[in-house]
Amino acid sequence: MNKPQSFFHLHLISDATGETLLAAGRAASAQYKDARAIEHIYPLIRTEKQVAKVFEDIEEEPGIILYTVVDQKLARGIDERCAAMGLPCVSVLEPVLAVFQSYLGTPAGRRVGAQHVLDAEYFRRIDALNFTMEHDDGQLPANMDDADIVLIGISRTSKTPTSIYLANRGIKTANIPIVLGVPVPESLVNARTPLIVGLVATAERISHVRQNRILGNTSTYVPSDYVDRAAINEELAYARQICTRHGWPMIDVSRRSIEETAAAIVALRGKSR
Repeated sequence: MNKPQSFFHLHLISDATGETLLAAGRAASAQYKDARAIEHIYPLIRTEKQVAKVFEDIEEEPGIILYTVVDQKLARGIDERCAAMGLPCVSVLEPVLAVFQSYLGTPAGRRVGAQHVLDAEYFRRIDALNFTMEHDDGQLPANMDDADIVLIGISRTSKTPTSIYLANRGIKTANIPIVLGVPVPESLVNARTPLIVGLVATAERISHVRQNRILGNTSTYVPSDYVDRAAINEELAYARQICTRHGWPMIDVSRRSIEETAAAIVALRGKSR
């Protein structure tokens, strides 16, 4: 018998965007399937006045507190307030910085938002995002050789969200839909630069996702073949034939998150170089 799900408040205090904290908090809370975190994110907290306002909110809804604040005076203030309220509190980066300092033999520079500087890597990610949006769902197929990765697959195999996730890592990613009986573009077959990966899934999973898509659609027409599992199996068989014919690797996304799919693609890219 499943336990009823419980809820708890998770307060994330950051002197930057809070992305690091959010990832850490979600990774930890995912290990507790019977408890769901209600997230409270406080970005750009850099003054004692801001910290005081944050703790007014925390007092109303107490819970676990995670923070990334490089100003040591502010950090001490957070620790002291948590101790006074009897709440658990963790500086997420501090143990990591301690290991770095021990190994490198030099203290951290403690620059706020140091990972978000507008450097060449930042602009490479922006360039990749622009490319990916322009080459979504088979758009501009003529210049596939400009891509780092091309994802192909039938409808509802997570091509677009995976492409955007990869683009956020600075990887130019195009995606092309596979339609039963329709050949893939010659420009894709002749491409020599990109890694081409086929995304597949079980017919059950695709049917479920497509059914939800239809339920959320205000259009009145419902194409029965779109969610029919036998028809989906035909589409999948056609997609697999194309990938096998051209020697393109395939990844089954049925039980993978977008992040896990992207990680598998990046691993394939490393092996193909």
